Amino acid sequence: MTDLYALAIAPFVDYSFMRRALVASLALSLGSGPVGVLLMLRRMSLIGDAMSHAVLPGAAVGFLVAGLSLWGMTFGGIVAGLAVALGAGLVSRNTVLREDATFAGFYLTSLALGVLIVSTHGSNIDLLHILFGTILAIDNAALFLVGTIASVSTVVLLAIYRPLILECFDPAFLRAIGARGSVYHLLFLILVVLNLVAGFQALGTLMAVGLMMLPAATARFWADDVWTMAVISIAVAFASGFLGLIVSYRFGLPSGPAIVLTASVFYVVSILAGKRGSVASRRVRARHVTG
Repeated sequence: MTDLYALAIAPFVDYSFMRRALVASLALSLGSGPVGVLLMLRRMSLIGDAMSHAVLPGAAVGFLVAGLSLWGMTFGGIVAGLAVALGAGLVSRNTVLREDATFAGFYLTSLALGVLIVSTHGSNIDLLHILFGTILAIDNAALFLVGTIASVSTVVLLAIYRPLILECFDPAFLRAIGARGSVYHLLFLILVVLNLVAGFQALGTLMAVGLMMLPAATARFWADDVWTMAVISIAVAFASGFLGLIVSYRFGLPSGPAIVLTASVFYVVSILAGKRGSVASRRVRARHVTG
């Protein structure tokens, strides 16, 4: 029992920066978990990844104007993310390109532009901070921002949950009853951008999507209904944050990659042994049919 306390609990009791990082992981899990599930169900997983890179030029401009300012980089990231989301949507609706190809073009341009801005006007340390984040260095202001975004995201998702689910599974019915699916789609994209900006504060632009998509993909192997998948996604994301922080603390590893790799372990285990559609469950079903 003493060994368990020293291994898993003592770091969070002894050090305030570990406690703040754990609270940030919880807030990110609550906000990003359900959003990631809906992204997956809407077959927009790679679009979420593209949008996580799309916030980089805005954050870079915020850095250029105000340095490593929380609010400057956050505002820039939100503006850039929304601009890419709206621009990609307009292009896909008015040209032959589909939405996934449009997002790919926009995100590659955004990523290159953001790296160029930071590299030209900052140092390699600044670039690494923006790309990979520093969850162990998160302060009270950033923690407040992440918690606020998680709270707003949860409330808005609850308010638009039904039309979002209808648009996932039966968009024709949504159009038939006169509901404006494009409005809910836009609101959802705004929530995606907000949660990616929150993740960017802790994990950087390259890792921000990790706690959004890996737990959601993991949850798909354990549940069929959306609510259960959302709860499992939140739990897996928080467990990944908790275990990743311990691994990072004990072995001196970068915290962001440690958290995302922990989520990857949950994902791989679920692929192999999950209850729904995993390798193991399909083999059991095949033997049952053969017998």
